[in-house]
Amino acid sequence: MPPIYPCMRQPTLFVPHGGGPCFFMDPGDPDRPHSDPIWHPMQAYLANLIATLPERPSAILLVSGHWEESRFTVHAGEKPGLLFDYYGFPPHTYAIRWDAPGAPTLARRAAALLEQAGFPAGTEQERGWDHGVFIPMKVALPQADIPLAQLSLRNDLDPEAHIAAGRALAPLRDEAVLIVGSGMSFHNLRVRGSQATAPSKLWDDALTAAVTDPDPAARARRVAAWADLPHARFAHPREEHLLPLMVALGAAGEDKAVRDHGSTVLGWTVSGYRFG
Repeated sequence: MPPIYPCMRQPTLFVPHGGGPCFFMDPGDPDRPHSDPIWHPMQAYLANLIATLPERPSAILLVSGHWEESRFTVHAGEKPGLLFDYYGFPPHTYAIRWDAPGAPTLARRAAALLEQAGFPAGTEQERGWDHGVFIPMKVALPQADIPLAQLSLRNDLDPEAHIAAGRALAPLRDEAVLIVGSGMSFHNLRVRGSQATAPSKLWDDALTAAVTDPDPAARARRVAAWADLPHARFAHPREEHLLPLMVALGAAGEDKAVRDHGSTVLGWTVSGYRFG
């Protein structure tokens, strides 16, 4: 899917997608972002994402912490529906719409790049976009006017494999495609408030130091070994919400990394990262 005109290389991103439909809690207007003030900094960060890019992307490839398959799989539908995979929220949050077009050509291109790198990969057209896609993207792209293809995680959750998959997908960045990892840098729903404050901050400091290591090879090693960082399993009892970071990091190549978002939610320190 090479562009028909020269384009600037897109960065890669790891963004927090919040908790459930947290940005759309106004029962009077489910299409208008409205959340508890604790979510406002994250909401503002997401709302400004597209404006911070070197140019508007032609398409988005997004990997969410809410989809796992035995092999890397890309959604290739033209008009994906929404998968409301959150529970216990008000009825209006199950009426949210985000009608962006799918990106089947990009999906097939991504699957081919993964196959060329030695990863069994495939496409499918039945699964809807989960809330790791449509909740942050509805904030970032309320007009739903950029095509999007969703990439799954691989269910062995191997960090090195996800970094390598990101490397395989890196050529897309020169084809006007924005690669986004959507997860949470801290994801332990069993703890909040003062119980979480100190360890989540220590974890975040250590993760950020690894992600922003100026040596790309050392950065990849340190992030792949995330479980050795302080309070790692406190932050991620299961690492599916961290793995999208690995894909974004792999696709970054040697580009510099920065922590471009930080907020405190429910006692958790939460970060977003940009590469390039």
